Amino acid sequence: MTNPIRLLIVGAPGAGKGTQATGLAAAYGVPAISTGDIFRENIKNGTDLGKQVQEITAQGKLVPDSLTNELIRDRLAQDDVAAGFLLDGYPRTVGQVDFLTDLLAEQGGAIDAVVQLVTDTDAVVERLLKRAQEQGRVDDTEEVIRHRQEVYATETAPIIDVYRERGAVVEVDGMGDVDEIAQRILDALAAKGFAPAE
Repeated sequence: MTNPIRLLIVGAPGAGKGTQATGLAAAYGVPAISTGDIFRENIKNGTDLGKQVQEITAQGKLVPDSLTNELIRDRLAQDDVAAGFLLDGYPRTVGQVDFLTDLLAEQGGAIDAVVQLVTDTDAVVERLLKRAQEQGRVDDTEEVIRHRQEVYATETAPIIDVYRERGAVVEVDGMGDVDEIAQRILDALAAKGFAPAE
């Protein structure tokens, strides 16, 4: 049994994070864990947590850290994460970073690497506007998309700073072809000593 690998992937909305998360998790033979998926799964299955989440989101509010943390604690206790995991969409706040750090420390572990997809804001805005047109998302105006990019930058910067201080951040150029970006991520992680599963 090789050492478990614990990864995070971060990137601005439209950076292609979800696409890369799936491929990366498969390359390392670990589950990709998206908080959005966990929320939806719990809501669909009518769990107590799911009902709480549904009530909060129905009011247009953000799910509080305490609840998100409990969902993550529950998910990381499941058997399929023995070989590691890839988190997408969590942690989103410094409070969540602290919770995750303590949770992993209890298990004698820590986050090994944070893959940061670095993108050009204007190019991403253009990509999202094009997607909005193709999918008929009339609400996705340039103003809305740019606002989301700003919120991401403001909220995520402190998290990236924490992990950068720990030497865990791996910056990857997130512009270009999906396969090229995937290869860049694998190369950057291999350079840090994390070879993918055979």
